[in-house]
Amino acid sequence: MQVSDSLKGKTALITGAAARLGATTTRYLHAAGANVVIHYRNSADKAAALRDELLAVRAGSAIVAQGDLNEPQSWAKLVAESKTINGHLDILINNASSYYPTPIGEATPEQWDDLVGSNARAPFFLAQAAAEALRERRGCIVNMVDIHADRPNADHPIYCMAKAANAMMVKALARDLAPDVRVNGIAPGAALWPEGYLADADKQEILKRIPMGEPAGAEQIAEAVMFMVTGPHYITGQILAVDGGRSVQQ
Repeated sequence: MQVSDSLKGKTALITGAAARLGATTTRYLHAAGANVVIHYRNSADKAAALRDELLAVRAGSAIVAQGDLNEPQSWAKLVAESKTINGHLDILINNASSYYPTPIGEATPEQWDDLVGSNARAPFFLAQAAAEALRERRGCIVNMVDIHADRPNADHPIYCMAKAANAMMVKALARDLAPDVRVNGIAPGAALWPEGYLADADKQEILKRIPMGEPAGAEQIAEAVMFMVTGPHYITGQILAVDGGRSVQQ
């Protein structure tokens, strides 16, 4: 991770920031000089530990913000809390996500509400709540999409449909919020195997379909997010696959 001041004076709200990809992305944004808002739902201890880690590096540069993104009152609340650091919001990273199988014949309306809620509904309404603040700062939004928005994953139809909506959100918001706010997405492939979720044999089958031969680490995803945040201002409405070439395979 390179330390710079490219985001000095900017504030970033990262959802699902207490662990895994969210935490690594938060560290990268912070290392580039951003003040960070570490959103969490249940991981209070992890969020507080990350905040304290970052405050030890730079005083006054990190806060935590709790919220269940499936609850409508959380959206405006998170935006308001984000502005308490230095009065504005520049960057929204829609990272929080639910992920689990919903095989046909077993899927429930509750699973639909949760998966569509966390992967499509909440990112949209949080972006809407943040739009005015982001316009004022000519800021940006980065959505965490998924290669399975385009290539369905067996037994995960609701998740894949929700991520497909998320992908269209990137394009629709890029059009509607231009020219003041850039909106882009990152589509990871295999990245940070879910703990206890896949057998070793299943992992090997996935790796056979990745030309690079290995899953992405959190750092590779965070670097892609940083490119979308700090890269050319003319890029908007784009979704960058960070999948080791898996999406070009059959």
